[in-house]
Amino acid sequence: MAGENQRARERFDLIVIGGGVNGTGIARDAAMRGLAVLLVEKRDFAAGSSGANSGMIHGGLRYLNADPEVTRLACIDSGYIQRIAPHLLFRIPFIYPVPRRADSAAGRLGERAYFYAAECYFEAYDRYQPLKNGKRHTRLSPDETLALEPGIVPGIHGAITMDEYGIDPFRLCALNARSAAEHGAVVKNHVEVTRFLRGDGGAVVGVSLRHTRSGAREDYFGSVIFNTGGPWAPRIAAMAGVQVRIRAGKGVHLTLDRRLSNYGVLSTAVDGRQIFVMPHENSSIIGTTDDDFYGDPDDLRVTEDEVAYLLEGVANVFPRVREARILRAWAGIRPTLYGYGKMEDALSREHQIIDHTSEGAPGFMTMVGGKLASYRAMSEEATDAVVRRLKRSVGLCRTHEVPLAGGAAAAPPVLELARDFDVPAHAAVRAAYRYGSDAPKVLAIAAEEPALAATVCGCEGVTGAELVHCVRNEFAEHLTDLRRRCRLAMGECQGLRCIAPAAAILAQERRLSADETRGEIVELAAERWKGQRPVAEHGGLAQLELTVQTLANAGRPRA
Repeated sequence: MAGENQRARERFDLIVIGGGVNGTGIARDAAMRGLAVLLVEKRDFAAGSSGANSGMIHGGLRYLNADPEVTRLACIDSGYIQRIAPHLLFRIPFIYPVPRRADSAAGRLGERAYFYAAECYFEAYDRYQPLKNGKRHTRLSPDETLALEPGIVPGIHGAITMDEYGIDPFRLCALNARSAAEHGAVVKNHVEVTRFLRGDGGAVVGVSLRHTRSGAREDYFGSVIFNTGGPWAPRIAAMAGVQVRIRAGKGVHLTLDRRLSNYGVLSTAVDGRQIFVMPHENSSIIGTTDDDFYGDPDDLRVTEDEVAYLLEGVANVFPRVREARILRAWAGIRPTLYGYGKMEDALSREHQIIDHTSEGAPGFMTMVGGKLASYRAMSEEATDAVVRRLKRSVGLCRTHEVPLAGGAAAAPPVLELARDFDVPAHAAVRAAYRYGSDAPKVLAIAAEEPALAATVCGCEGVTGAELVHCVRNEFAEHLTDLRRRCRLAMGECQGLRCIAPAAAILAQERRLSADETRGEIVELAAERWKGQRPVAEHGGLAQLELTVQTLANAGRPRA
């Protein structure tokens, strides 16, 4: 720590504001090229839009007509991300059923003509599939479709298939931040920029930071200050006296308590928008809405109407969706480029890098727009812009070649992991996914303290060793951070069985007092409640009451 404090007092080449996928990606790229980098995040890595998306490294099928370059870039980067983090990605085959109904798009155009047009569209997408190691589309008859997925409503004209890839976006961001630190960057979460330091000619030369928990304040200086605040980017820019405009779009998702299918199923909402239900890790995800958002991104709420909209749209094609319990509803804000006069889902997913020199703030830059699937390419472009601004001679980008932690080799066989480290098989499976070839190092922590081999979160197979690893090596300071690092309390019981024992491990690792430990429990339970409140009517009320009663006295001494 002393070395880090000494390094922090030096002038940085680059200060990155925002710990989402773009901020962590830029910090990694710049640090790997030899720049002195400081990365700061107000909450935690991927706590904003980067963790509240559909969790897909996908090619952008629906952008193919209007923004083919967005589709091409996303497919190229998907291939690269599979190379650097192969353990984190998983293939999701999608089925697009074509209904037989007069009020559907197929009915209005004519079923055969619509099917032909849809297949032509997917055939155009096939040109990009090799870039992301995807399979070409196939055309299915009604019988073939129902043989693959019997839950699809009968009476369809047929279906078309395509490939996409899922990912854990929280771990993707954490691993980029960790890689940045391993290449010399100073990485800080839970610190907020309160003002910019100005130099000659109004140049932005540094930041004043406030630690959100302790209130401690620090000043840091940098040659370039880069704003990757996503939905918060306009607010950050305003602090520097410049304007950044975005058209913020709210996207709502639902998480179900089970895998309904091993296939993603595309559907059409009542307003004609495309939505989906898809398998994602141990659960299923329904998404997504796309509505203009004018509120405070720090106060983002899901309404019961949004939940009903998604359920109705998916049940229209996949009625079995109503058999599952909705674990939680969650929302994120898309920081899309500003455009007037377009429907929300027609907005461009392109990105923009802005140098604010001409606005009287030299040294200050912003990036807005883009997609999770293109983050690495966007980060490379942003770092190139920083290098040009610095007029420095540095190495070329290598983020598409150098694996993230755990991605250098295949994880050991699951049964071998379970046997060697005395953990349950399902915990070994989840550790292999989350940590790849680093899974043995993570589980080996239990060799020093055998009790850490026990499973703390049964729903997601999280061991005590994982919690300790995330605190020691992945910047996790709080239970809410651990939720993002290893899906603690993200499973079927939403923390009922794991919050209290996880808090005990965190308290021991960070030497927390009893009051601080209770505060951690309350904070994570409140975070879970935000997602559970909009879906309490949908089978979740009994679970909520059970959780409340169980946690009511957690951490309190017995009389």
